Amino acid sequence: MAHVLENPAKTLSESGQGGGHGAIGGLDPRVRILATCLFAIVTVALSTIPALLAAFAVSIGLLLMARLPLRRTLKRMAMMDGFIIFMLVLMPFSMPGDVIFTVFGFPASWQGLWRAVEIALTANAVILALMVLVGTMEPVTLGHALYRLRCPETLVHLLMFTIRYIEVLREEYLRLRGAMKIRGFRPGTNWHTYRSFGYLVGMMLIRAIERSERILEAMKCRGFSGKMLMLREFRFARRDRDFALCMVALCLALFLVEVA
Repeated sequence: MAHVLENPAKTLSESGQGGGHGAIGGLDPRVRILATCLFAIVTVALSTIPALLAAFAVSIGLLLMARLPLRRTLKRMAMMDGFIIFMLVLMPFSMPGDVIFTVFGFPASWQGLWRAVEIALTANAVILALMVLVGTMEPVTLGHALYRLRCPETLVHLLMFTIRYIEVLREEYLRLRGAMKIRGFRPGTNWHTYRSFGYLVGMMLIRAIERSERILEAMKCRGFSGKMLMLREFRFARRDRDFALCMVALCLALFLVEVA
């Protein structure tokens, strides 16, 4: 509670009002979540290159509206692409079709190449829209918006506690690793190393359980009853309606490009 009182501007942002990020930041978080889901479903259903290029152009437009740092955003997207780059490279060699070239006797097909391009465009369009519309929200705002969208309250609490305490667990891990180094531990490929890391994981689990019990007791002392408390109610304004209608129109246009 202290950090909220020390930073009133952050409180206003976490309540879902007065956020930054250009025209996107002032929208109702519920509208942003629903628009992201709609756009993702439509984009995944597309299968032609022109339609997928149009979907990626929509994501670029959202990025420009949000005024996010272009270099940092593209760097984050490149990190995501790193997970699928091997699949994209191997796709032309795993699908039969018209041969482009051969590498060590393995033919690469045009059909596989176009399928790899389709997957790359789909993934980047969806991830970019998700980063712009949902990734720019404060975690508390995201949790409150999901709660207002009738998501299960237990899942919302789990999400918010995970966001809040994952850094705490990381600090606990670094503290234990530092203690191991001070005691002369140097990792290697031997049973002592495996056993030491096993003890490390076990100690982290024990400390996590103990910390969760202390947190639960502290929350109960402060009157926590398992209900989500809203800092401020969301309001569906005219700009939210206009944005929702624009997203629906864009999704319909993508379908028209798909069937054209």
